[in-house]
Amino acid sequence: MDTLVDILLLAFIAICAIAILRLRDLFAAVMMFGLFSLIAAGLFTTMHAPDVAFTEAAVGAGISTILILATLSQTARREKSQVGRNVILPLVVVWVTGAALIYGTVDLPVFGDPAAAAHQHVAPYYINESPHQIGIPNMVAAVLASYRAYDTLGEVVVVFAALIGVIALLGLRRRPEGVESGPLTLDHHQVLKVVARLVVPVILLFALYVQFHGEYSPGGGFQAGVLFAAGIILYALVFGLKSARQVIPPRLLGRLPAAGVLIFGGTGLLTMALGGNYLDYNVLAEHPPTAQQIGIIMVEIGVGVTVASVMLLIYFIFAERGMRRRPGNDAGGEAGR
Repeated sequence: MDTLVDILLLAFIAICAIAILRLRDLFAAVMMFGLFSLIAAGLFTTMHAPDVAFTEAAVGAGISTILILATLSQTARREKSQVGRNVILPLVVVWVTGAALIYGTVDLPVFGDPAAAAHQHVAPYYINESPHQIGIPNMVAAVLASYRAYDTLGEVVVVFAALIGVIALLGLRRRPEGVESGPLTLDHHQVLKVVARLVVPVILLFALYVQFHGEYSPGGGFQAGVLFAAGIILYALVFGLKSARQVIPPRLLGRLPAAGVLIFGGTGLLTMALGGNYLDYNVLAEHPPTAQQIGIIMVEIGVGVTVASVMLLIYFIFAERGMRRRPGNDAGGEAGR
């Protein structure tokens, strides 16, 4: 039965990929990308990787879709065809790259093979040692936040660098006077307002649960940050950017990405100040598992703050660039598309 489900999900992913290649309506392509990510999240779930499925559903099907739609609101809906375009060279590059990737998989072990090298020394070490060394049930959180905390810190810095890149390309803009909502605002739908008032608090509460319960169940800073950002973005879509700014003031939001990175990196400096190695949590308390839990909570808070604030800032930057003044203001314009 599990094999049949895997085959069906892979078939749906292939169908979505082919449909995306054939579509010229960019809005429809974005919707297909969201569906692609949602199916991929289901596939990760069948592979017993709930943390990855969590992130794929929230980022791929949620935040990424909104950001791409915000981009489309400033461009065109349909792709412009270029007559006489040379497609031979791109086709050759794609075929050569695909053939190289397929050739690289020839020596890989069969999926789920218990004799694979990773199942002989890496996985058994984490399974046998993490309960004693880290003391939390979720081994994924133990690996990400403790065993390979350096890698996770690098990922947080990459997220922060992505924000710097967006700001460098698009810049931070002050809200124009008279602007009440952004290009994707749905504030004229009363039903959505009623539903959002019920759903958004639940999303934010669940984000806090995922943040502080990540050591015991699937979740952690990345997932919680994306969920929190999704809740605020939903609020901004329904009630407008002006209302969203009142929830999280821009001055505070602009400082949070750096604050999250500093919380993560500062935890490592604290462990060094206490006589340990960088990000060696064992010096934070006398009992090593307790010390590990304290350190993991601290760095996960840094991850959550950075991810949530970066997602929100990127959305606000895109949305504010596409703002139009409402009818009746000096510049006129659309109320939102």
